[in-house]
Amino acid sequence: YGYCTLATCKPSIRKGADIGDWVVGSGSNDRNIRRGGHLVHAMRITEILTFDEYGVDPRFESKKPYRSGARKQSCGDNIYFRSAPGADWQQRDSFHSSPDGTLNARHVARDTGANRVLISNDFVYFGGEGPRFPEALKDWQGRHLCKAGIGLTIFDDPQLIVDFQQWVRSLGMNGYQGAPFEWLTLRK
Repeated sequence: YGYCTLATCKPSIRKGADIGDWVVGSGSNDRNIRRGGHLVHAMRITEILTFDEYGVDPRFESKKPYRSGARKQSCGDNIYFRSAPGADWQQRDSFHSSPDGTLNARHVARDTGANRVLISNDFVYFGGEGPRFPEALKDWQGRHLCKAGIGLTIFDDPQLIVDFQQWVRSLGMNGYQGAPFEWLTLRK
């Protein structure tokens, strides 16, 4: 769709991120997945919108989930909207809804707790087939860029950021390159 967006989950990332920051996702080390140490996505934030702005912006119409559509269509993150500013949040039928398609209050509270949608038109999304992170990508404290385990790590080492940008640009790819790991393992 030409953009990588982060509108659900990860409220701590969405609260603290600024334009120009990189959001990097790595694969799971789960014994059934075994993609730890691999790049899933890297997005340099180029814009930040509120849910209200995101919901009406025609550029992101295709990010509204269509559960009966193709896999990619069913996974859109443009799911929160209000009938008027200050009104209660509504939730489009999505993977964040209850199984019957109704509003899931727990997801609404978590996701809208940070009324910020991170947008990038400078990204690469490899999904389940990304390259392994180079061992040399460590900050001045020796912490590897690829986090082990769940959670969030913030890096502010300027040299690590430069090295990461050089590495990701050297891959020579941008945009959507591959499907999520889960899609690759589904029966055709």
